[in-house]
Amino acid sequence: MNLRKYLIRALHRLQKGPGYTYKELLVWYCDNTNTHGPKRIIKEGPKKKLIWFFLTLLFASLVFWQWGILINTYLSYNVTSSLSIGFKTMKFPAVTVCNANPFKYSEVKHLLKELDRLIEAALERILQPTPGNSSEKSSTPPLDLELWHQIPLVLIDEHDKDNPIILDIFESNQTSRGNETAPGNTMSEEKKYKLAVKLCSHQGSDNCTYRNFTSAAQAVTEWYILQSTSILSKVPLQERIRMGYQAEDMILACLYGAEPCNYKNFTQIYHPDHGNCYIFNWGMDEEALNSSNPGAEFGLKLILDISQQDYIPYLSSAAGARLMLHQQKSFPFLKDQGIYAMAGTETSIGVLVDELERMGYPYSDCTMNGSDVPVKNLYSQYNTSYSIQACLRSCFQNHMTETCGCGHYMFPLPEGVSYCNNEDNPGWAYCYSSLRSSIRHRQICIDSCKETCNDTQYKMTISMADWPSEASEDWIFHILSYERDMSTNVTLDRNGIIKLNIYFQEYNYRTISESAATTIVWLLSSLGGQFGFWMGGSVLCLIEFGEIIIDSLWITIINVISWCKGLKQKRAQARYPDTPPTVSELVEAHTNLGFQHEDTGTCPREEVLPPEPGTPPPNYDSLRVQPLDILSPDSDADPE
Repeated sequence: MNLRKYLIRALHRLQKGPGYTYKELLVWYCDNTNTHGPKRIIKEGPKKKLIWFFLTLLFASLVFWQWGILINTYLSYNVTSSLSIGFKTMKFPAVTVCNANPFKYSEVKHLLKELDRLIEAALERILQPTPGNSSEKSSTPPLDLELWHQIPLVLIDEHDKDNPIILDIFESNQTSRGNETAPGNTMSEEKKYKLAVKLCSHQGSDNCTYRNFTSAAQAVTEWYILQSTSILSKVPLQERIRMGYQAEDMILACLYGAEPCNYKNFTQIYHPDHGNCYIFNWGMDEEALNSSNPGAEFGLKLILDISQQDYIPYLSSAAGARLMLHQQKSFPFLKDQGIYAMAGTETSIGVLVDELERMGYPYSDCTMNGSDVPVKNLYSQYNTSYSIQACLRSCFQNHMTETCGCGHYMFPLPEGVSYCNNEDNPGWAYCYSSLRSSIRHRQICIDSCKETCNDTQYKMTISMADWPSEASEDWIFHILSYERDMSTNVTLDRNGIIKLNIYFQEYNYRTISESAATTIVWLLSSLGGQFGFWMGGSVLCLIEFGEIIIDSLWITIINVISWCKGLKQKRAQARYPDTPPTVSELVEAHTNLGFQHEDTGTCPREEVLPPEPGTPPPNYDSLRVQPLDILSPDSDADPE
C-alpha cells in the first residue's frame, strides 16, 4: 500500500509539473547558476544586459566550438610512436638460404628442350644481320610452333604510333595492322623494333594484349618464365624437389657459435621461385636457438656451393645465393624481402633487431593472428604464422582461381583447383596478366589484408670481400672438394662458392611502440579546461543546465497534453452545439420541482416526446452532478 500511495503521489506530481513558466524558469536559472555571465544578464541595467547577453552567447559558442574540435580529435584515434632501447639475450633469427637457380639444368633439360630450341631460333632471327640469313641446318628437327603460338614473341614497329606494325618472328609473310608489308630486316640494322610478349584470351583470338619491354633481354626472360611455368606446373611436387639442389650438395660447411652443424640442422621447404630452400633455426620442431654474445664469432657461418655451371640459361640470369632473415615459424618471402650473396665472396651480415608494437582497433587496422582477416590464408599448410605477404598472395590466388579457373604455379593452391598450363587453360597467361595489372583487384586485396600488430624486423649491415684469396684458394678448394666428393681432384671453383657470416652486431634492441595520443582523461580535462576558461563553469554547472533542460521538457509535455485536451473539448462542442446546464441551474430546477410536489402531493410526470429524426441523443454525462464539486470546502452549501 505504501508503494501504491508513493506511486500515486509521484503521478500527481508529474501531472502538476514544476510549477514554473518558461520565463520564470529562465530567470531562476540565471539567478542561481554558478556559471559566470547569466547572473549579470538579469541584474544589470538595460545596456549592460545587452552587453552581457552578447558576451555570454559569444563565449558559449566558443566553448561548443572548442568542444567539437576536442571530441573530433579524440574520435580520430591518433597514436604517438615512442622508441625505447633494451638489452637482453635474443633469439637468433631464422635463416633461409636458396639457390638463385631453382632447378639443375641437367635434371630439367628434357622438359625444357623444345622451349630452349624455340628461344634459340627466335634470338637467331631477331639478331640476324640480313633477312634470310639463318644458320639453321636442314637436318635440324622442326620446331614445335604449336608451343610457340600459345604465347608468342612479336616485334612491334612503333614509328607510326597510330598504326604500329606487328611482326611475328616465325611467320614467313609478315603483315602490319596498317595493311603494309613488314620489312624483312631486323633489330640489327636499326633499333626501330620493340620485342613484346603477345597474350591472347585463346589461341587465334583477336582479344590480345601486348606486354612491351624496353630491352629484349627482359622480354625473353618474361616469355621463358611464362612458358616454363606452364611446363613445370604439370610436374609432381616430389619430382620438382628431386630436380632441385639437395642440402648435402649445397651446404658444404656450417658452424653456429662454437658448435658445428651440418645440412641436417636445416629444414627443407619447396619455394616456387627458388626451388629447394633450407631454413636454419625455424623453430618448428625444436626450440629456437639463443645467441650467447654479439659479434661474428658467435653467429652462423656457412659455406655454400651454388653449382653455377648447372644453371638454366634462360630462366636464371643472376647467379648467387638468395637468403633472408625472418622470425621463427614465419614463411620466407624471398622475392620481396630476400638479399643476394655473390659467388666468390665472403658476405658478412651484421643484424640489428627492431620490435614493432602497433595498437589495434580502433587506433589501427592491424591483426594479432589473422583470424579476423576475410582472406583464407593458403600458406597455413606450412603451419606458419600470419603475415601480410601471405595474405596478399592468397588473395591474388583466390581471385585468379575465380577469374581464370586455375591457380598460378608460384602460389599455393586452394582445395579442388589445379595449376594453370597451356594445354588445359589456353588463355591463362592473358587472364593472369590482366589480373596482375588490374588496379581494382589489387585494391581489393590491399583493403582486405591487414598488417600484424606485433612484428620483428631485422636490419642488416652487409659487407663483402673476395673469398678465397688467390693465395689460399688452391688448398681451400682441394679440401672442400675432398669433403664433398671424396676426390683428390678439385671439383669446385670461385664461380660456385659462397661464404656467409650472420651475427648480431650488438645486443641492444629497439622497440618502436604506439600509444594513444588522446585518452578519455585528456578529453575530460580538455573539455573542462575550455569550459572553465571561457565560462568559469564546472561539472556542477552542466548538471544545473541539464536540470533546466529537463524542467523545460516537462513544462512542454504538460502544455502539449493540455492543448490536446482543449482541442478534444472544442471538437466535442462543435459536434454538440447546445451548452450543458450549469450546476446552479440544475439546483434551481430541482428546487422548483420539489415545490410543485408539495403543492400537488403527487409526483410530477413529464410527458416524454419521441425525438425528432436526425436529433443526436442527449449527453447525460454533461448533466450529471458532481457531488464533490458542489460540496467542496469552498462551497457555501451546508452538507447537512
